[in-house]
Amino acid sequence: MIPVPSGSIVLRDARTRTSRTARLRRFHLASTPVTWELYSRVLGAPVPDGEDGSAPVHSVSWLEAVSWCNMLSVATGRAPAYDVNDAGASWDVSADGFRLPTEAEWERACRAGSTGPRYGPLPDIAWTDADAVTGPQRVRREQPNALGLYDMLGNVWEWCWDFSDPARYADYRVLRGGGWADRHWSVRASVRRGSMPGAVLDDVGFRLAQGVAGRAADHSGQGWSRQADRDRADVRGPVPVGWTPLHA
Repeated sequence: MIPVPSGSIVLRDARTRTSRTARLRRFHLASTPVTWELYSRVLGAPVPDGEDGSAPVHSVSWLEAVSWCNMLSVATGRAPAYDVNDAGASWDVSADGFRLPTEAEWERACRAGSTGPRYGPLPDIAWTDADAVTGPQRVRREQPNALGLYDMLGNVWEWCWDFSDPARYADYRVLRGGGWADRHWSVRASVRRGSMPGAVLDDVGFRLAQGVAGRAADHSGQGWSRQADRDRADVRGPVPVGWTPLHA
């Protein structure tokens, strides 16, 4: 786990053409995405046939990722960060257990002080379609960013805690970083996508964060807020065709 210092990050929303500044306290982020070796060890299972233990785990849904984070927290004597139930998951921001990073945490860690679209030349830092690979590659084979974080761009997309756009896509969760099959020009620190929390995608994995984000009663921390989610989902007037606002 790599310490990421406190600071701020500006997040932009292309659909609404707005931006906001998130101020973050110090937290820790894993130096690589979770690998098949670690994922399987926590589950008490062997690495699946055909998978490389040193490659990022993939085809794991958001719900499976948060449940796995809780398992690792319990195994290491930390307070689980999530309450996972049939309705989804809620986050106890006061818990010190392992968790998914917030979108703000992810982008600040990825940029590591850089201001351009990437923290280095793409061929040196990421696996993309330009490499003509057929799946996730072993971690740490490309150069890290200034914080010592590997594979923040390319290789596999990484689940974050936040809703993608609760006004338009209901409970879709954020994906960051780009994957091994993505066009090289689209793999950037600011690019975001989203998918259903139960979706299983062959280019999507996750990375561990750890650190208390706030007081439990606040339901907010590290650039995320439950109230902000509700406000963003509150669509006034007729709902555009195809939109499915989150009702929670």
